[in-house]
Amino acid sequence: MVRSTSSGALPTGDGERVIELGILLYPGAQLATVLGLTDLFGIARRLAGEQANRNTPVLRVSHWRLENPGDLPMRVADSHPQARGQLQVLILPASLETPISAEAAAPYRAWLRQQHQAGVTLASVWAGAFLLGETGLLDGRTITTHWLHVDGFSARFPDVRLDVDQLIIDADDIISAGGIMAWTDLGLRLVDRYLGPTIMLETARVLLIDPPGRQQRYYRGFTPRLAHGDTAVLAVQHWLHETGGGDAALAELAQRAGLEQRTFLRRFRKATGMTTTEYCQRLRVGRARELLQADRLSIERVAWEVGYADPGAFRKVFTRIVGLSPGAYRRRFATLA
Repeated sequence: MVRSTSSGALPTGDGERVIELGILLYPGAQLATVLGLTDLFGIARRLAGEQANRNTPVLRVSHWRLENPGDLPMRVADSHPQARGQLQVLILPASLETPISAEAAAPYRAWLRQQHQAGVTLASVWAGAFLLGETGLLDGRTITTHWLHVDGFSARFPDVRLDVDQLIIDADDIISAGGIMAWTDLGLRLVDRYLGPTIMLETARVLLIDPPGRQQRYYRGFTPRLAHGDTAVLAVQHWLHETGGGDAALAELAQRAGLEQRTFLRRFRKATGMTTTEYCQRLRVGRARELLQADRLSIERVAWEVGYADPGAFRKVFTRIVGLSPGAYRRRFATLA
């Protein structure tokens, strides 16, 4: 059995420095992520080798799995089995299944904490954040996961802050990537860290993928909370969706809810997680995204169609919520030629 107890690039038999990037094959781990990262690191290793720079470390890629109950995870695949050294990074891949339960995560909990204490950077992709959350290492930190997991993750790990607008959050010792395909961003981030920006950009060019810098909010639609159980607030939400989030006065919204205004505002925020103004803005921006993707309307006309008489105000709100200007969003996502 191979155990990782410390970090730091160590030499191979011929004097080369080695950086080991491990991938944990926990129950439900998505093989596409595992194999994709393995290939990405392999391409980066080949590109770095072509430069013949002795100062550039060699990427060693390993797969780790818990083979028997009561044992510790061990290497089950290794690109450089003769190399000496320990883990620098351990990646918890995405999973398309229901996020790992606390019971299923229990055999990994102490071991992952030991790796982190020994200096290993822990990284998660998509629902891999649930396994990382089970270690307790995320308490008080801000991470990202996919926006579909916000409610489930927050209920299970209330002491962890989520920022699902971000596609990747790198805190050096803990890295989290949000989307299921964000393993590409994570992989490039690690290549940049250990092999430098030139190799990272060349790897991205070979794979025809964007270099790091994207944000999850570019892709995230507005998914309102509707299962909160407050029927008065839900009635107002349904009306806002029917009318497109127009300029409804607070008095009218409270009247539709059958509540006093201050009580309505408090209950609306508790149920939806945002103010009525924020909620309406996200409804309008959601509709604007659809128009920008599938129509040739001018930006000014799109603003008017979703309820903004001032195109400048529309641009400001859209950019703040989406992370791209309306024009940049259209160029990236327009479906028409």
